[in-house]
Amino acid sequence: MSWIRDIDRADIVGGVIDLRTVDLNLLVDLDALLATRSVTEAARRLNLSQSAMSGSLARLRRLFDDPLMVRTGRALTLTSRAEALIEPVAEILRLTEVVLGDKDEFVPATATRSFSISASDYATAVVVAPLIRTLSAEAPDVTINVRPRAADVPSLLRQERVDLVIEPRETMGPSPLPSTSLFRDRWLCMLDASVHQGTVLDPERYLALPHLVYSIGQDLQLNLADRHLADLGVQRRVELTIESFLMVPLLIRGTTLVSLVLERSTQLLPLTGLRLVDPPIPVPDINEAMYWNPRNTDDAGHRWLRSRVAATAAALDVGQAG
Repeated sequence: MSWIRDIDRADIVGGVIDLRTVDLNLLVDLDALLATRSVTEAARRLNLSQSAMSGSLARLRRLFDDPLMVRTGRALTLTSRAEALIEPVAEILRLTEVVLGDKDEFVPATATRSFSISASDYATAVVVAPLIRTLSAEAPDVTINVRPRAADVPSLLRQERVDLVIEPRETMGPSPLPSTSLFRDRWLCMLDASVHQGTVLDPERYLALPHLVYSIGQDLQLNLADRHLADLGVQRRVELTIESFLMVPLLIRGTTLVSLVLERSTQLLPLTGLRLVDPPIPVPDINEAMYWNPRNTDDAGHRWLRSRVAATAAALDVGQAG
């Protein structure tokens, strides 16, 4: 334990630290700092002032004799020592919670807490938006932060950069992460009704048209339907790619473009002058689910959030959120 510097030598006997001399609350602060890589975000997560969190970081730096977080450009980067602490600190806190038991109560009407959800704009519109309408009355002091999707979802949850991730099971594949299925959706083709009036969209006609492709994330990852067609070796003329499904109707109108869209999203979009038909080349449905860090499975607030997301998704097919 030679890396500890914040403890008087008299408090170390035979190489064992007298824990009575250590403020173990610093581990909670450290966990938040490691997860968020931000003094501001860590303070917000723990409902502390930024100055208080800065003070904790200073004490932690003395404790570990390591800067822990260093500035790289405008962002903070973890040192190798800090990276090595991520999982041990999280495990210590998890075991502490197990030992002490879940005695916390979460009362939505009076709770003040912030949750982060990683979701595509499609999932945000379909399930997070009606969720917010419910929570604004049920839990007025609870804040929901919607974060963009990430390529490495397990890392996103392991580092607790978000509380929940909403992703298609087809994207996640087999995963050890705890999860709950939310809803299913199918793909349709969207075209301009006047341009394609009376046209039968068979496979030959479909492949002859210019295509608008909805891509996802900074790496422009194809959506599941377009990826399926690519895997089949289907050759299409992609004329336009975008990152937001909300723009599809605006860009389709007055053009010969065709695009694959999810049926639930079309219920939220202005469809005047547009035509929806089944894809002439079948594509599999998607199955959206929510995933979380197993450490949070028994957290009272987290359980409440998951139950509200699941209830909102269950209400989609009956036309109400709930």
